Amino acid sequence: MAKRFKPAIFRTLGICASLLAGIVSPSAGAAEQWFEAFKASADDRDLYRFLYALPKGGDLHNHLTGSNFSEWWYQLATNKKLNGGYEYYTRVRIDNCAGYGHDMFGMAPYLMYFRNLQASSYQALSDCEKGEYKKIDALDPGEKTAWMNSLRLDKKHEGREEFFQTHWQRLNDLGRNPYINAEMLVKNMQAFAREGLSYLETMEGTRFYTRPDGSAFTPDEVADIFRKRLAQSDAVATGVTARMQYYLLRFIGNAEEDLEWIYRFVNKNRDLFVGINMVGREDNDKGYPLRFLPTLRKLRRDIPGIPLAIHAGEVDEPNHHVRDTLLLGASRIGHGVNLISDPDTMLLMRNSDYLVEINLISNLLLDYVDDYSQHPFPEYLRMGIPVALSTDDRGMWDSNMTDEYFVAVKEFNLSWEELTSLARNSLQHSFADDETKRALLQDYETRLEQFKKRFQRHGSAALDDVVPRSHGFICKHYKLCEFSTPVMAAN
Repeated sequence: MAKRFKPAIFRTLGICASLLAGIVSPSAGAAEQWFEAFKASADDRDLYRFLYALPKGGDLHNHLTGSNFSEWWYQLATNKKLNGGYEYYTRVRIDNCAGYGHDMFGMAPYLMYFRNLQASSYQALSDCEKGEYKKIDALDPGEKTAWMNSLRLDKKHEGREEFFQTHWQRLNDLGRNPYINAEMLVKNMQAFAREGLSYLETMEGTRFYTRPDGSAFTPDEVADIFRKRLAQSDAVATGVTARMQYYLLRFIGNAEEDLEWIYRFVNKNRDLFVGINMVGREDNDKGYPLRFLPTLRKLRRDIPGIPLAIHAGEVDEPNHHVRDTLLLGASRIGHGVNLISDPDTMLLMRNSDYLVEINLISNLLLDYVDDYSQHPFPEYLRMGIPVALSTDDRGMWDSNMTDEYFVAVKEFNLSWEELTSLARNSLQHSFADDETKRALLQDYETRLEQFKKRFQRHGSAALDDVVPRSHGFICKHYKLCEFSTPVMAAN
């Protein structure tokens, strides 16, 4: 008798647990029906407005310097009051000068327009090289447009190589100003708040920052600059909770030493940094995951565990990097595109505490999929692997979080339960402390219920006052251009 009734008891307990967790409600069927009816009748414009207004959770896979729109870069590069008093120059011509500089990612190509230098770096150039550069605030309209386009993927032929090998090298000194990056963090919080997000977990570091005279900030000084900016009233007013992951460039020669330093720094600054992330091209074999296993095991002997969210599976070839990343101790996988080729690891991740951070726009623009019919996202979602949408380097894609949601709903016909699970997952799998996480989840459920009741009461008329701010991606790829406006200082 016990065996016969055990499955029924387990099913009942499972339903009760789901109700308590807020994942299923007695009106779930009704919610499904109204959303399905809306999808069936809505055009792309209404669907986008709906998704822009929809309460969302967090962005867990966000590179800070890659998330800033070109217009923001221009504003801060030319506004000394906001950028800490720096002055910037950019290369506008090539005069075949013999020398060229270096940056933290290695030697930059000489034949590269719009490489950015702060005044102290510019003054160190030869006279020939100085003739190649122009103050950014002195660019003519054509040069200004070209400069802004140089920091985003705006042409069909641009893809992976343009992104990995030129964008970061062009930014150069702009990315080494802590005041600019702290200001950019708040700009991202303000923009995400308008889209209904409540949490941001961005990737950044505290080293390699320089003062206007070229001398170095200490890591502690940079951390305090971020803390001070996040405490200001306009940042607090966004309602967005911001935390940081410290990035490790995985393929450099001394990456193990870097990991040790980062691990100890994060341990001392857990109020600001909640995790560590290994970044960099996975097709550079020097960054293979198991390289770091001995170092992590040594660190975990003496230091309380630090959450890991590591890029894995962002590569064309089938391999076991996702599995190996889990062995490192990661609880979140960034991208995970080739996880689909590793069925054993997929089975391991089903109904688990491991999350895959899905970056739909990034994977398309960097050619990891040719079109969305090849993307494994719906397979992961519908076989029970926890997933959440994220924006990756949205400034360079010229996109936002609503674009990610729009692609997901339009290309994969998400149900209401699937759609809302993405936001819940992003909060449940965040690295925020338990108290913060509970508050974020409660706030999300409250906002979601209010949104649902308003829409069910008023239908599409509930969207009449919704004015989305979209960007280049959704216009170019879906011809939805009426919401696209330049991202200016007001953003």
